[in-house]
Amino acid sequence: MVSAPVRGYGYACLAALEICTDDEILVFLQADGSEPAAEALALIEPIAHGEADLVIGSRVLGEREGRVAPGALRSHQVFGNWLATTLLRWFWGFPYTDLGPFRAIRAGALRMLALREGRYGWTVEMQMRALDCGLRVREIPVGYGLRQAGEEKVSGNWRASLLAGYTILRVVLAGGIRRLLR
Repeated sequence: MVSAPVRGYGYACLAALEICTDDEILVFLQADGSEPAAEALALIEPIAHGEADLVIGSRVLGEREGRVAPGALRSHQVFGNWLATTLLRWFWGFPYTDLGPFRAIRAGALRMLALREGRYGWTVEMQMRALDCGLRVREIPVGYGLRQAGEEKVSGNWRASLLAGYTILRVVLAGGIRRLLR
């Protein structure tokens, strides 16, 4: 068992990283049943075959294939995701479609990214740093459904959603400005 001394999604994931070897492929997904865990193999395969270093499960691409349940993503999530990925495209030139939490990366690659954001900005920082470090990034369509368990700490809470949105935009804009000044 691994324990994170500080609360936050990124902190918990980084605490788990401490017990992994560099060659292990890590899969991140929410524990609320909204992401079909059976699709994890599709995220792992491009990494295992040496075709990618980071694979993002894109709910946006999944929605285009009819694999996202109606109402699973709220309008403020859709807008915030669109805004953040548009900014990533402007600053980094990579056509991300989603900041989806369902993703896979090799432990060694994740360590190399030296992520600092421990809460809401963790996933977007990973995507930015992956491009900065020259990792091969791929998005694949994934399904997404309604929450099956747990409480909605962010998406169902306007205050938490605003804080998450602010943090994500702060991380993207700060990284984008640093990138422009190099």
